[in-house]
Amino acid sequence: MPTIEPDTRSPERKALDEAIASEPKLPMPSLPPGSVPRPLEHFLPPPMPRAVAGIVENGVVRPLDPAVKLAERQRVLIVAAGPAT
Repeated sequence: MPTIEPDTRSPERKALDEAIASEPKLPMPSLPPGSVPRPLEHFLPPPMPRAVAGIVENGVVRPLDPAVKLAERQRVLIVAAGPAT
């Protein structure tokens, strides 16, 4: 269960938060009929980054799965496979 913390925002910040929250919501974008939803990856510029499980040792990226082959200078997100030591 979350612990309730006291509100430590300044009165100016509270007023700003209330003003932002009371703004009208943006309308849904108008899409042409027959539009097909596309995944976010479609909008990323090439080369698309990849996320793989692995470790970084002395600045060298090492994927844990030996079947993963990375192209030279490819953008990679290394996802920690376990607790950091």
